[in-house]
Amino acid sequence: MSEPRTIFISADHGLAIVYFLQSDVVDTLIAGGAQVVLLTDDELVASIQQRFGRPGLVIEGLRLDAAKRYFNTYKPSQQWWLDFLRRAGASNQINLEAVDSYVNQVKAEAHSRRKLLFPLMQLLVGVLRRSRAARRWLVRAQRQFTPDIYGDLFDKYQPDLVIASTPGWRYDRYLLRQAAARGVPTAAVIVGWDNSSSYSLPGADVDSINCWSAIQQQELMQGSDWRPEQIHIGGIPSYDGYFTQRWELPRADYFKKHSLDPQRKLIAYASSFITFSPNIQNIAALAELVSGDELAAPSQLLVRLHPNHFMDVERFAAEREQVRALAAAHPHVHVVEPASLGGSLGHYSGEDMDEKASMMAHADVFVTVYSTMVVEASAHQAPVVSACIDSPEGWPDNFTLPLSRIGDWPTHSRFRDSDAGRVAYDKAQLREALNFYLQQPEAHLAARKAFIQREVTYTDASAGRRTGEYLLSLAVGA
Repeated sequence: MSEPRTIFISADHGLAIVYFLQSDVVDTLIAGGAQVVLLTDDELVASIQQRFGRPGLVIEGLRLDAAKRYFNTYKPSQQWWLDFLRRAGASNQINLEAVDSYVNQVKAEAHSRRKLLFPLMQLLVGVLRRSRAARRWLVRAQRQFTPDIYGDLFDKYQPDLVIASTPGWRYDRYLLRQAAARGVPTAAVIVGWDNSSSYSLPGADVDSINCWSAIQQQELMQGSDWRPEQIHIGGIPSYDGYFTQRWELPRADYFKKHSLDPQRKLIAYASSFITFSPNIQNIAALAELVSGDELAAPSQLLVRLHPNHFMDVERFAAEREQVRALAAAHPHVHVVEPASLGGSLGHYSGEDMDEKASMMAHADVFVTVYSTMVVEASAHQAPVVSACIDSPEGWPDNFTLPLSRIGDWPTHSRFRDSDAGRVAYDKAQLREALNFYLQQPEAHLAARKAFIQREVTYTDASAGRRTGEYLLSLAVGA
């Protein structure tokens, strides 16, 4: 009988909690004989153990405070610029519109000393985008920043594989770098739809990666120099529960939960993109259309706030209060807040998958700003409209990207090209798009089904098992 394997998993984000623990991934690893040591926010170790604990699963703290302290105190400028170059320096063989928006934001918001260095850094970005050798040099250069944060955990558990929810794009870089330095095999998974086109080069030496689709595989190969044999297409385990409908509340129960009128159509709006632009202009237009009975059928609006609305950022919090005020002033406008598990995971905790799933399943039309939820809503076969009304003010004293200019981002352009939904740039177009789907709910259904198939590959709820089996094979082969 083969010796049991030990696998570390870094779950430093709420999406990672859903990906690993609310799918079949961890269960598949344990059923295959592995011991899983999940590292997550130190404040949440007890609560995650209480909710998800099972034989074969150990919960440990991820020591994010130590990782942040190292980043902020040990040659912080060098580390910051290396991370900037990593994210900005993907190959120009892929669509870099999203990356360029990040670069423009950093340039606009940089303090005076960073602005002085920006011309040099942009020159280096140009070299990186054209040279595979330069990109390899950058990945190797990051190795010099490998603190001994997890040495005792490596000594205690002797892991055969270390998995993270990014290839070192977050503070997981230090865990992955320490694993690589010790000769422990490393792997990453892609948890976000835009990750492979937006976050660029690895932040550590990572041996293998699991992605959603052939589209992401090409982005990883052409943009970040991953070799074909390093990449596995396993789908997106987080969506398995959508395809089995295991999270959906009955329509009557969901409407009662939010005091919705069962005689009115439901327009659902999921806030998105708020780092770059306000959403209030989209929400106000929807509220006016609903409250003024300007739509083809009596309707109501349910607005889902974004997790960033709950960050300690004044402009985000101010918009949150504006949305609440709109709901208080309009009887057919309602607000739902994403749940929070607490700690650094905040409102990205994945605590309300039943809420998200039910909102999409029961929406007569689903509206957002090109967010990942255009994919998730398509999985529920809901008609989708991307509302891209430009804000007249933007974010005062902060970088703002008009919503009318983001359609060429890789994921956004795929949605537009798919014919799976509509895009609206002003209130009149938004009214027309909503009325179109209220009157023809089956329109574009075939295109939505084709879109979701291309983007996630597996629509039979098998992604968790497939991904778990792949990761287990990496540990067994270690």
